[in-house]
Amino acid sequence: MKVLHINCNYAGTALHRNMITQLNALEIESCVYVPVYDAKGVSVDTPGARVILSECFRKRDRYVFDYKQHKIITDLKSKIDVKEFDCIHAYTLFTDGNTARELSREHKIPYVVAVRSTDVHAFFRKAVYLRRRGVAILRDAAKVFFLSESYRKLVLEKYVPAKYRQEIYDKSCIMPNGIDDFWLEHLYSAKKEHEKEIMKRLAAKELRVVYAGTIMKRKNPVATQEALQILRKKGWKVSFTAVGRVKDNDVKEQMCAYPDTTYVEQKPKEELIDYYRESDLFVMPSYAETFGLVYSEAMSQGLPVLYTKGQGFDGQFPDGMIGYAIEPDKPEDIAEKIELAVSRYEALTEQVLINAERFRWSDICRQYKEIYESL
Repeated sequence: MKVLHINCNYAGTALHRNMITQLNALEIESCVYVPVYDAKGVSVDTPGARVILSECFRKRDRYVFDYKQHKIITDLKSKIDVKEFDCIHAYTLFTDGNTARELSREHKIPYVVAVRSTDVHAFFRKAVYLRRRGVAILRDAAKVFFLSESYRKLVLEKYVPAKYRQEIYDKSCIMPNGIDDFWLEHLYSAKKEHEKEIMKRLAAKELRVVYAGTIMKRKNPVATQEALQILRKKGWKVSFTAVGRVKDNDVKEQMCAYPDTTYVEQKPKEELIDYYRESDLFVMPSYAETFGLVYSEAMSQGLPVLYTKGQGFDGQFPDGMIGYAIEPDKPEDIAEKIELAVSRYEALTEQVLINAERFRWSDICRQYKEIYESL
């Protein structure tokens, strides 16, 4: 089977390169088209896959949607014989999905489409004039992928007219992102051996909290610090470690102004794993998050996670199974959920290690293969 993948975000993360590698192992012949406005210094190398990185529009073209789309579609058709593919996979609803829809209509090839954070928070919410287009892309797709139930509910209830909701719901499914095999190959099952020591420390109100990700306002690490300060006033001895690239120095300064805080520059996974294993709890109250791979990575290392209510990770599991949903703008709620997680620590750590397996790319890609073949 041959699948054309249209992915404007392919160059920005190794996430989908891992996915394509796994699809290749399942004998899905993939061609990935990556439209960008600046290809300088960009690497998209993916062993065993044909990847076409194309600098086909200018940065300012993003402000005129159809003009940019015309450039992308014209460029793609000049480089790829679309008729040779059995299915088209679009990785965003608007930018990639609109391209897939136009190609599908021209060549009578089914397409599947994913809905991501940018589609919801930038296009549906702000680009009102494109909402009807977004709904049309959803309706014409053979299958629609949402990363979480919370995002499916938000899109269907807020942006899709009532008469189309059931139609789109019936052909939609929840497909989480997978994590790098490294994390599951190094699953921290040995954490149980240290549980007695950890529980003794937690009983003495000593807690180690970790965050991994970009230091910026949207990730909201300052709210975590405000919550930890509430706990300190209640007698807790809490340390906070933040690992990641600084995008906003003001946020870093605010975050580091609190006591017992350690900032560490971005680390490769081979080193980041040690910071997870030395911690008790992962907290990230992001304001907007399509999925949040770091939650899954932290789970693989035995950490209960606190994730944002209503965002991408919320709904992956019942609340209280592997952690708790939190209100990002309410430090008191974050503090309360931290104490709740500590009170159920043994049960939560057992569940996070079991359920981290849900994010294995090979299993997720088998589901994609079944969907492709069903079309």
